[in-house]
Amino acid sequence: MRTRLSICRRKQRFASEEAALTTAREATIELRHYRCDRCGQFHLTSRTKGKRVQRPST
Repeated sequence: MRTRLSICRRKQRFASEEAALTTAREATIELRHYRCDRCGQFHLTSRTKGKRVQRPST
């Protein structure tokens, strides 16, 4: 599913995957990063519906 342009414009953009990951780790809620198909940069989201979530290794 494509990111709506109006959503892309409202979200914070990260130029690198590392910057997005660092911010996601510092957040108080669980966030994941993704590359936006509109702007080509990285955004963060808390949504996991329909996404494969990595399970912690035991």
